[in-house]
Amino acid sequence: MTHHLSREQARRVAVRAQLLDAGRPADLLDVVRRLTFLQLDPTAAVAPSADLVAWTRLGGAYQPAHLQRALDEDRTVFEFRATVRLMADLPLYRAQMARAPQHRQAREWLEANASFRRAVLDGLRDRGPTLSRDVPDLSVVPWPSTGWTNNRNVTQMLEILAARGEVAVTGRQGRQRRWDLAERVLAMDLGEVPHDEAVRRRDARRLAALGIARASTTGQPVEPADVGDAGEAATVEGTVGEWRVDPAALDGSWDGRTALLSPFDRLVHDRARALELFDFDYTLEMYKPQAKRRWGYFALPVLHGDRLVGKLDATADRKAGALTVHALHRDVPFTPAMADDVDAEIEALAAWLGLGVTRADA
Repeated sequence: MTHHLSREQARRVAVRAQLLDAGRPADLLDVVRRLTFLQLDPTAAVAPSADLVAWTRLGGAYQPAHLQRALDEDRTVFEFRATVRLMADLPLYRAQMARAPQHRQAREWLEANASFRRAVLDGLRDRGPTLSRDVPDLSVVPWPSTGWTNNRNVTQMLEILAARGEVAVTGRQGRQRRWDLAERVLAMDLGEVPHDEAVRRRDARRLAALGIARASTTGQPVEPADVGDAGEAATVEGTVGEWRVDPAALDGSWDGRTALLSPFDRLVHDRARALELFDFDYTLEMYKPQAKRRWGYFALPVLHGDRLVGKLDATADRKAGALTVHALHRDVPFTPAMADDVDAEIEALAAWLGLGVTRADA
């Protein structure tokens, strides 16, 4: 069966799947289960991305302490390769861990530093939870890179061992991660799903979270944006080629709302998909020189109903106690009702942050 969708239908499938319609999910664990993960990123021009994504779904009932408690105390979620995932999903990643690292450079570096690896594991076994900065650098061969990771040997070793499921983050002190042996952090007794079956199930889960996606597309940082042969075939009016759609997402009533999204939100993270389905042109500009930015350092995409209608350039200035709105870039003309809805969402964001609103764009 091939489903033939209008762009409006495709957009609504995508928005509902990402829990961005009017119906709110039950709690944080429901959000992580249905989205499959929250992406971790240290940028906090407004708020860290994982917290912003959770707030966008749950509203003011969510607080960052909820995520920290789930990670550090309840162990209902775990940190894996810059994401937060349900602990119950760990079996879907064990086979992937067993194959890490995939890149030849990392494999050769790990082999050359076998004694360093043993020292890290032995040290954690003896000392228990340890901050990254307190793990001694006993590398034999330094990590080679032309970028910021050059010679960051402890960081690279911990990242590789985490990808292999040998160590895991057990908490944080500020931005410093605290590490321990994975067997003392992760629920290894949940078992392991064979690799090919795990890939199939992860593709199906990813499609359920996206609603509609390409079978194959360009690679994305952190998490793929394609879904293989999951779901059913679809075409979308005005686009070229085949899509895959979650058939369960085709049913249900529609009731939209207004939301301010993290730049890492999965509704917009695949920029090609956002352009095809939403006519939404967006680039995260924090890596660009200020003079070359069109929308701002950490501009938040603005969702209204089933349309992405603009970008909010705002900064949380906690010392001044203000969420400063530098600019609201409107991709389409706002009706008075749209403007009121967006302003209300800005006020709600500020209230959640415990800040007032300062309009530098007035």
